[in-house]
Amino acid sequence: MSTYQVIARKYRPKSFEEVIGQDAIVTTLKNAIKNERLAHAYLFCGSRGTGKTTLARVFAKALNCQSPTPSGEPCNVCSTCKEINSGHSLDVLEIDGASHRGIDDIRQINETVGYASACGKYKIYIIDEVHMLTKEAFNALLKTLEEPPAKVIFLFATTEPHKVLPTILSRCQRFNLNRISIDKIILKLKRIATELNVEVDEAALHLLAQRAEGGLRDAESLFDQIIAFHEGAIDVQMVADALGVMPKDILFRLDQAGKEGNLSIAFDISHQIFSQGKDINHFVESLTEHFRTLLLIKFSGISATHLNILDSDKIRYEASAKLYTQEQCLTILDFLVEAQNNIRFQPSARIALETILLRIMRIHQRLPVEFLVRRLAELEQLIKGDSPTVPPIPEPEPISETKPEEKIIVQAPKSAPIPQPQPMPAPKAMPIPQPPIPAPIQVVAVPPPPPSPPKPQPVAEIKIETPVATPPNMSKQSRYDTIMQFAAVELEGTIQKK
Repeated sequence: MSTYQVIARKYRPKSFEEVIGQDAIVTTLKNAIKNERLAHAYLFCGSRGTGKTTLARVFAKALNCQSPTPSGEPCNVCSTCKEINSGHSLDVLEIDGASHRGIDDIRQINETVGYASACGKYKIYIIDEVHMLTKEAFNALLKTLEEPPAKVIFLFATTEPHKVLPTILSRCQRFNLNRISIDKIILKLKRIATELNVEVDEAALHLLAQRAEGGLRDAESLFDQIIAFHEGAIDVQMVADALGVMPKDILFRLDQAGKEGNLSIAFDISHQIFSQGKDINHFVESLTEHFRTLLLIKFSGISATHLNILDSDKIRYEASAKLYTQEQCLTILDFLVEAQNNIRFQPSARIALETILLRIMRIHQRLPVEFLVRRLAELEQLIKGDSPTVPPIPEPEPISETKPEEKIIVQAPKSAPIPQPQPMPAPKAMPIPQPPIPAPIQVVAVPPPPPSPPKPQPVAEIKIETPVATPPNMSKQSRYDTIMQFAAVELEGTIQKK
């Protein structure tokens, strides 16, 4: 009875030409073998599933292959290649850095590194997850790594090169592996589906490639899971159900409902996610990717070369992009990035998700920032009295000199009459004479000036109105601060007083 082998191991690259997405590194390694310019230590670093350990194994086979091809590829037929593929080679030793991380393990390598190879040209040590070694173990390896014996090569693989000591990095040739693009992952999955006689929709493969996040091994493992989940043709809805991913129709529905002001859709989407047991963190990531795509369309258009969307979805994305402005997309992305970090600390994940959806939908009802800033500037100018929209108050005309025969009489207002002096009481023995009563003011009639057309009173005609009434006990500065506080509340804290 044959043992089943998972897709990630069955279709693992066995030669340089099968490695996907690492063309520059493959060319460098093949030229090093061809020109015999081999270093004594190599470091392969990159994210998971990009082919670090695979490249180390293929490179080891190409170095020890008994009959390599003219292009530098291993033959995978000789006994050395078969032993390396099965993991039983005496000349290629694979060491797990996570379980052999102490100084005693490295001391054992230093003691056996001087022995000659059994049958191959080189004795090769492959240390996976090398960043897990302790500082003492790294220091014990330094001397051997710098001046190893002849025909000894070290191949390191790690996902966290920043944890490797700089003294180790300086003794290695470092190769940074790229993430695999979505198109190349889809091509590899199509080839696997053809060999397995599995009918699968391209949209389903696109969803698998997106979920893999640049890791080919992750995409192959997910594809293996989907094949075990369902027999027969595989479509995108089946992949979404198996992986717990919400379909894109909900995202487009959210865009349209937000534009129409139908806020109840937020509660419907939240209920659907929690009733079906979907992953809320992945849904928020999908929201972030959705609005990133909309912002990219706003900047570069629907024909941008780096848009990772299907041709069938371009029309829908273009329609949704018209519902938002660039400022709104940037605000939503800023909020979603912050929500991804804080949602795990919320007491209720459902309420947190509903709040996220409501804030996204209410973006259409908020005033633009540039409008509020312009309005605040106008209000500030109105309060200070130097508004450019208000015409300047003309200076009053100077009073012409009076003629000698004319007299100008100034009369006191009726509300403030001239008080008459009252006699003061005096002792009976010494009476005080009363002061004389002042003569009444003589009113002289002034002849009226010649008739002239009436001039408008500029001061009386100019009225400066402010939209907010100022209480009698509120100063201009406090009124301006109050307006700024209202604006900050409307912008949800994005404007701060300096």
